[in-house]
Amino acid sequence: MTPWGTSIGEDSIPASSSFGMSDIQNNGELIMLTLSGPESYYDYHGHGMGLQYLLCEKFAEKIGVSLRVEVCKDTTEMVERLKRGEADVIAYQIPKSFRGIRYAGVSDASHKSQWAVQADNQELADSLNQWFKPGMVAKMKKEENFLLSTRSITRHVYSPMLDRSGGVISHYDHLFRRYAPLARWDWRLLAAQCYQESTFDPKARSWAGACGLMQIMPSTADHLGLSRDNLHDPEQNIAAAAKYIRELNTHFQDVPSAERTLFVLASYNGGYFHIRDAMALATKHGQNAHSWAHVREYVLKLGSAPYYNDPVVKHGYMRGYETVDYVDRIRARWAQYRGVAAGGGSGAGFITQPERAQRKYKWHL
Repeated sequence: MTPWGTSIGEDSIPASSSFGMSDIQNNGELIMLTLSGPESYYDYHGHGMGLQYLLCEKFAEKIGVSLRVEVCKDTTEMVERLKRGEADVIAYQIPKSFRGIRYAGVSDASHKSQWAVQADNQELADSLNQWFKPGMVAKMKKEENFLLSTRSITRHVYSPMLDRSGGVISHYDHLFRRYAPLARWDWRLLAAQCYQESTFDPKARSWAGACGLMQIMPSTADHLGLSRDNLHDPEQNIAAAAKYIRELNTHFQDVPSAERTLFVLASYNGGYFHIRDAMALATKHGQNAHSWAHVREYVLKLGSAPYYNDPVVKHGYMRGYETVDYVDRIRARWAQYRGVAAGGGSGAGFITQPERAQRKYKWHL
């Protein structure tokens, strides 16, 4: 199949032919090539992020088409794929030393590197050049910084403890108790995660579309069978999160139960495939891929080019420090909740394996 959804035998356009602007608009899709990285492209909670991607997304919006991303391993692959007609634009500032392509659109301040299109695609090149203004880069960086900050989340910040003396964590304790057994978690751990996600605000919403107490993404809701109309319903949101946690748990059956909760938390925040990449790096470097103390270091290292470009890494760059901080904060709050939540229990006498394990060795909080 070609990138445009037809077999080569059915396609009347040779593979090397460029799609002009009218072709792209009729097809309804702009295909960009790029590299994984913080300045180019990465997956962030189910959404594309990275300066070059965001700029290309703006261009796609301007011409009224959707954007498809194809991640390459290096600039040579990008150039060769562009020449073969597998994409419309290289949305990455490559050095102006490659022949057989046309440079256009976003460039660096020195104009020594720039985006590129196929050599014969003058129409697309002209459109990119007319669209791009140097001030767009600084403006987009500012917008990206906002999206990555807590300021982009609409929520009311509630206290992490409703009634410390009475051992009441939140208004939703009865729901945490009800659905924690579905996740096979201590209900206070579910409460600690909920506070990290939404500060107990059922109306919380992120710029990416995550909703409710447990910040469920619409696509995840679809996968779990939760109606999007009910994303802000406290009970249904918590129930869906517990179901999702149970599902993530099945992906880490190779991890000892005493450690598994931490891998699940990390996956809930940073994505299962990124955590598997970190585990692969840990194995490659002689560390224990089933110990969070070892794997967390490689989650952090996935923010560094030598690591996210390593051949064992399949899903590229991630903001690993956010995920590590997420896990650390929830662990610390969970410890606090276990220390003060009177009359706790899960409602079924359930104690997680990690809580049992904590009686045997000291956790590093």
